[in-house]
Parts: sequence; C-alpha cells; structure tokens
Amino acid sequence: MKLNIMKTAKFLFIAAMTLIVTSCQKKTQPELGNYPVDANAPGGPLKFYVAFDGNTTDALMNAVDSVRANFPSDNPLTSVTGVSGKAVQGENLKFIKYSKPNDWATTAQSFTVSAWFKRNGQTKNNGGTNGPEYILSTRAVDNYNWSNGSFLFFLEGDNAACAVKFYIQSGTNDGWLTWEGGQSIAGLLDNQWHHIAAVYDHNSSTMTLYIDGAANPNLKTWGTHGALNLLNDKITEFRIGRGPRNDGDADGVSGWLQSSFKGQIDQVRLYSKALTTAEVTSLYANKK
Repeated sequence: MKLNIMKTAKFLFIAAMTLIVTSCQKKTQPELGNYPVDANAPGGPLKFYVAFDGNTTDALMNAVDSVRANFPSDNPLTSVTGVSGKAVQGENLKFIKYSKPNDWATTAQSFTVSAWFKRNGQTKNNGGTNGPEYILSTRAVDNYNWSNGSFLFFLEGDNAACAVKFYIQSGTNDGWLTWEGGQSIAGLLDNQWHHIAAVYDHNSSTMTLYIDGAANPNLKTWGTHGALNLLNDKITEFRIGRGPRNDGDADGVSGWLQSSFKGQIDQVRLYSKALTTAEVTSLYANKK
C-alpha cells in the first residue's frame, strides 16, 4: 500500500513538472496547420511559395511558405481577397520579412520569379512622391554593396508606362535587367490583377519577362554571365513588399531603396530553374 502511494506521488510530481516546463516554453513559430501546397517533389525546383491563403487570426500563419513551412518573422499586412483565395494589401513602410527564401539562393543557377499584383495609378516612394515600389527584395549584410541588397524586383511608373526592373548581385558581379524607357509597359497599374514572371536561363544568360502569360518580345541578356551565384551567407532577410534598406539608413524614409508596395500581392513563387513558356502560361491560366 505504501509502495503504491509513493508511486502515485512520484507520477503526480513528474506530471506537474512537465506541465510547468511546457507552459513556460516560448514558441518560436505558430503551430503547423493547413496551407496550400503544390506538387513539388522533395528537392524540386519550387523553392519558396506563399499563397497568403491562411484564414486565421495569426498573421504569421497566413503568410507561411508552403515549401518548407517557413514562417515569416513579421507580417503587418492586412489579408484581402486575392486573385485566387487571399492576398495581402501593401502599405506604406510595412512589409513581410523572412530570414531566408529557403535554399533558393544556394540552388538557383537559372531561376524564375513569379507573382500576382494589383496596383492603381502612379507608384510612390514612402514619402509620397513618384518612385519605385518593390514586390520583393533580399537585404544583405551591411556594406555588402551600394544597395544593401542582392536581389531587387520592383515596378516604377504609371498605368500609361510602367518600368519593370531587376537588380542582381551575383558573386562579385552585379547587373541590371530592366524594361524601361521606350520598353516600359502600359496597362500594368489599372487596378486589375496581373501575373508577372521573370525567367532567367543561365545557359544563354538571358531573362524573359512574361506579363499575363505572354512573353515580352524584348529579351534581356546579361552578357556572358552564366550561372547565378547569389551568396546565401550575405542574405540577412527576404522581404515581400519592400526594398532592401531600412528607414534609418542614410538616404532617408523617402529613399528609393526603402520603398514599399502600396498595392496588393498574391501567389509569390521562387523556382531554381527557368520555367518553360507552357509552365508560365499554366501559372497564369490557373491563377497560381
């Protein structure tokens, strides 16, 4: 009888201590739940994918990457109706931040960036004057280069003529691949959803821009650069909806490298391969 009492007391003590320890633990990310997934075998070419389709009160859950359950460290953006399911509403000075875009930077020699966006009128910087608005960027370690970023993707202009610009720091080389000036694109900022995809093929050092499933005739060739070499150890943050610099950086809150996206963003995908025209068209046709 005495032995049973001692066993019972010991069990209750262990249970109580377990409850205390688990209740005091700080969770570093939300509990896993249901979120959209694509057919993508382990190690497949889709390296990062966020659909913003979470329907919870947890903003981090609503912006989880579905490839590796990569939760953002911050998501201050409002959930809105997207091109498919939910999207996020961009806002001045606000953006979604992740530590890394998974292993995209370490695996991508060729790449494809795909997203849906909806924006009305002239793009603006954070000070309210005309300037670029970033769909995504990577922030780099301090003093890595002039921009403090290694991959920039932004729009700049109005609905009559909108420039699409990419800046890439690849190893010790950097380059711009842009559609601007006489190659700016009309009809992008008409308050309707548009699909945009940029496909870089390292075999030809060429980027093709697709708008709503159609390839832009102006191809951009990065000399003979070849394989992309994003230095993953230099990336400190992956951002959706903002440029690579912070408010306190030297060029001030209105600087063009700080600017946030003021429209809506949905279905952000990063691939470590150059998608075919048929694959890009399928993303557009299926609102993915």
